Amino acid sequence: MPAPAELPPKARTGVTGLDDILAGGLARDRVFLLEGSPGTGKTTIALQFLLDGAAAGETGLYITLSETEGELRDAAAAHNWTLGEAITVFELVPPESLLDEAHQQSLLYSSDLELGETTRLMFEAIGRSKPMRIVLDSLSEIRLLAQSSLRYRRQILALKHYFARHGATVLLLDDLTTDTMDKTVHSIAHGVIRLEMLTPSYGAERRRLRVLKYRGQAYRGGYHDCTITTGGFKVFPRLIAAEHRTGFAGERLGSGIAELDTLMGGGMERGSSALIIGPAGTGKSLLALQFTVAAIGRGERAALFVFDEELGLLFARTRAMGFDLEAMRDSGSLIIEQVDAAELAPGEFTHRVRACVDDHQIRTVVIDSLNGYQAAMPEEQLLVLHLHELLLYLNRQGVTTLLTIAQHGLIGDMQAPVDVTYLADTVVLLRYFEALGRVRRAISVIKKRAGPHEDTIREYRVNDSGISVGPPLDAFQGVLRGVPVYIGQGGPLMQDDPA
Repeated sequence: MPAPAELPPKARTGVTGLDDILAGGLARDRVFLLEGSPGTGKTTIALQFLLDGAAAGETGLYITLSETEGELRDAAAAHNWTLGEAITVFELVPPESLLDEAHQQSLLYSSDLELGETTRLMFEAIGRSKPMRIVLDSLSEIRLLAQSSLRYRRQILALKHYFARHGATVLLLDDLTTDTMDKTVHSIAHGVIRLEMLTPSYGAERRRLRVLKYRGQAYRGGYHDCTITTGGFKVFPRLIAAEHRTGFAGERLGSGIAELDTLMGGGMERGSSALIIGPAGTGKSLLALQFTVAAIGRGERAALFVFDEELGLLFARTRAMGFDLEAMRDSGSLIIEQVDAAELAPGEFTHRVRACVDDHQIRTVVIDSLNGYQAAMPEEQLLVLHLHELLLYLNRQGVTTLLTIAQHGLIGDMQAPVDVTYLADTVVLLRYFEALGRVRRAISVIKKRAGPHEDTIREYRVNDSGISVGPPLDAFQGVLRGVPVYIGQGGPLMQDDPA
């Protein structure tokens, strides 16, 4: 008779991203607590936990005190899951006499007897199925039956020792509807996971997860964004750039416009980031696309994440300038994603960017724009921290990153909604200025960490052929203020194209 297959050291939860946070999953033969208010996804995670065990040949038992078996099976069917023979659902129904009006107030069925009967029925169900994974849903019912913290603690300890004798990995669910300040199970459980749901003033609810405790085990701390979709619960582990480092050859990458590359000291360095900042309409997106198209022309792949513009309009607008983004997307050289800031958590966006880089060998990433990203995360300081980790991760993967941000105002003193200029390796400033009765555009590079750059201000023009950059505006002062003073002899301004 062949020896049974050796089980992995931990019981995987089956939840995408959660096992990464837990450094592999749940320690076997231990009791874990999963807590959260109603609707946060506890039942979904519990079902995935049992289904993952069933796929590995482990029997499972779902003990439900708060939902019917039909409700559980309907919840599983909503995710296209089928609870097979390996998973037993035990619906703990109160004794019939408890449902009889004549006995509702009888001293025969006091809370002591009810708690004892409930425990006995659970132990019998475990003895019959001998499961390797157990879910108990929920502790609120047991806490109400126990009536006091002392009896509740003793009952949980009794359950823990019983589970230990049977060698099962146990997930206790608590909906926090009775006493949210009672931390009895926190001290008894081997690990504690908390689910939270936040409702912003506008947009879909935001879900997040945090591991409060895991005995003798390192885990990824802090909050992690998560979501529930058809197919189950997904967690997006918080990005830690220090864990990711890839060697790559350094090189300077051009934009395809000689004057622009000269202004930027030869172009952008691989593995660096550039922030393109300016008022609305100055051509920030087009400038970022210029580098993207140049990268694709070199045979690389690129990704474009669009927050602010509808893709159909973007395709039509850029096609008129000679950039057929739709054809690039269809050929597989360009990945374009429309991002809805009202529906997407920042952690999920970071996960999408990582997936593009890791799965598709993307080497140029454009985020257009940070104004839309900020809408997904109104807390400015948290946005800066998210961007810091994301840019550091992309830089270490050898990815060239271009970010755009729109400033408030058009001419004169302007402000950005969030100051992230210190995060980027290169900062390109776009400005409107008035000269000779016309509104013109100026471009300058005000920062570059990787090497020297031209310190001049050049005029540039956006027309049907794309971007064209002129010579330095040596004969003007005050261009960046929007109303320059002409101090030269011959005009260096760009001339109209001949008819």
